[in-house]
Amino acid sequence: MTDRLALQFARPSPSLGLSASNRIPIPSKFQFQLPFPFSFGNAHSPLCYGSGLLRRISPINVSSISLVSEAEPKELRDESDFEAVFFDSDYISVCGFGSLLSERSARSTFPDLINFRMARLNGFRRIFGNVAPVFFERGIAKPETKEISSLCAEPCEGENIIITVFEIKKFEIPAFIQREIEFRFLAVFPETLDGKAYQKPAVLCSRSTDEEFFQVRCKGNKDIFFHHYGRHNIDKIWRDDIFPCRVYLRHCILAAKNLGDEAYNNFLDHTFLGDRSTTVREYLTGNGSGIMEEEPPESLKFRYGG
Repeated sequence: MTDRLALQFARPSPSLGLSASNRIPIPSKFQFQLPFPFSFGNAHSPLCYGSGLLRRISPINVSSISLVSEAEPKELRDESDFEAVFFDSDYISVCGFGSLLSERSARSTFPDLINFRMARLNGFRRIFGNVAPVFFERGIAKPETKEISSLCAEPCEGENIIITVFEIKKFEIPAFIQREIEFRFLAVFPETLDGKAYQKPAVLCSRSTDEEFFQVRCKGNKDIFFHHYGRHNIDKIWRDDIFPCRVYLRHCILAAKNLGDEAYNNFLDHTFLGDRSTTVREYLTGNGSGIMEEEPPESLKFRYGG
């Protein structure tokens, strides 16, 4: 459970599946450690921290299309799993719980989305517990203060989050998987704000583990890990000692506020720091004070404007 996997790059490797123009050189000597707090055999049973609940997430059985009638979330590990769930439609439903609470943000990523609406997802909470390389690429990460975190959702009994749901074309699945590659994809059943259950599932980006990312997404290839994370000096993705990226947190709060008071208060009270005890509302009165008064860089004002 506490073993650490040391990864060492002893030589350059071009095998990242990139074009020559986009290929990223691997330093001749680059070493970092990837700590794995969970064994790979338990990677599908995330713990709901703080409640002692162990919630099992089952991989989808492609040979049996019975998911629509099931309440428990199922993991979608690859494109074929997505196809199995959404076999009877040209669209897949996607859950937004952070930046995708903003329709403007959602359309910047999925310009052809349809049916953008609010929903409630029971049995989950939001956590600022994963390092996001995109914040380093856009110059808004603050590693010196550990303000480098994005959002994930994780199962937690008794919790609920107000989210958005919208549909995208099935041909967008591969790009969606690559864009959200560090997450575990779950097929979940939200409900309307007045309590009517969805009859078909939606895809949620949920918490994963460092080990699962390396073994499943990177296929055990340290060059792939370097391409996604190592080049930013990130050696661990899922952490409980980091804080929200300030620009991103402000954006998410504004997006929730634009949805109305219920969504806004839900975001403040059902979104937690990596310690899983400090809510965003509490954070804004302490170390996070002043975030809402800070403007994003000029180049990012549209993308991170709520």
